[in-house]
Amino acid sequence: MLGPATPPLELVASTPKGELKNPYNGDIAAIAEEGHHRYLSAGCNGCHGGGGGGGMCPPLTNDTWVYGAADDTLFRLITLGSDGLSKAGYTRLKHEVVVGPMPPFGAIIKTSDDLWRIIAFIRSVNPSSTKLIDVPYAPNPY
Repeated sequence: MLGPATPPLELVASTPKGELKNPYNGDIAAIAEEGHHRYLSAGCNGCHGGGGGGGMCPPLTNDTWVYGAADDTLFRLITLGSDGLSKAGYTRLKHEVVVGPMPPFGAIIKTSDDLWRIIAFIRSVNPSSTKLIDVPYAPNPY
């Protein structure tokens, strides 16, 4: 049975595209600090900066969401990495100054609950992204 302790890779493999939804969307502010702790523990800060403002990789605080900002897409991107996401049929919708690959964190982040909390933290540092939570991935036609 799938639940909060389900490893991210298992949840991605067993859930159809577009159906992953963050259970913390209604409580982002309350979860943000805990999500930030998990973000730091997973090492996300090494590339995206401690507060998500960027570093050697794109900032999470701007409105350029390379693959889109839907919950489902973010969960899959973090789990599979950008190369894995590409293999799953996703293409870049936008471009950032940094275009290096995102490594897969699906085996590093142990539970789906931890990953949802990290995504809640990301939403907390980029409040405008919350309006895109349910916007499905749509490939760039160009």
